[in-house]
Amino acid sequence: MPHSALEDIQGLLTGALFVALGVCMFREAALFTGGTTGIAFLVHYLLGTSLGGVLFVINLPFYAFGWKKLGHLFTIKTFAAVGLLSLYVELLPRWITFAHLDPVFAALMAGLLIGTGILILIRHGASLGGVTIMAVYLQKTRGWRAGHVQMAIDAIILLIAFALTDAHKALLSLLGAFALNLVIAVNHRADRYYGA
Repeated sequence: MPHSALEDIQGLLTGALFVALGVCMFREAALFTGGTTGIAFLVHYLLGTSLGGVLFVINLPFYAFGWKKLGHLFTIKTFAAVGLLSLYVELLPRWITFAHLDPVFAALMAGLLIGTGILILIRHGASLGGVTIMAVYLQKTRGWRAGHVQMAIDAIILLIAFALTDAHKALLSLLGAFALNLVIAVNHRADRYYGA
């Protein structure tokens, strides 16, 4: 049985919130992540622009690809998920602050939260745009595991980010990316999950 509209709405709201909390933890610890969020972090750190705004704008080109290759419903849900993420990233610092956030814990917990949020979105027929759209497309068309595809692309983005930070933060960012992609690689198998 496919998910109901109410279940999909709950999935989008929850998945985007999990990701946003992880993104805020990465930002608080001055770490990087991969994917289009990683690119948004680069722009945010370099130019001081709104992270939520950059997240939204940077995903715009991927909607045309998603519309054509993955369908209208997937693209509409993805647009909603990215919009929610952008909004949450701007609102969460008003709702929660960290008096102390250990960088190692931040890397691991943020990676796990983001990976879980992405997994929830994928299972409800959405993504966070960009890299995830490509990963889902390659899994559907070529059978490549979405987590493995995302991990490879994230590695490239993180290599670029490493030039902008110290070795300690670079390694912690890599740890966070590993935790994120491990959740997706282990838990997302199209042949095991039958919800639509």
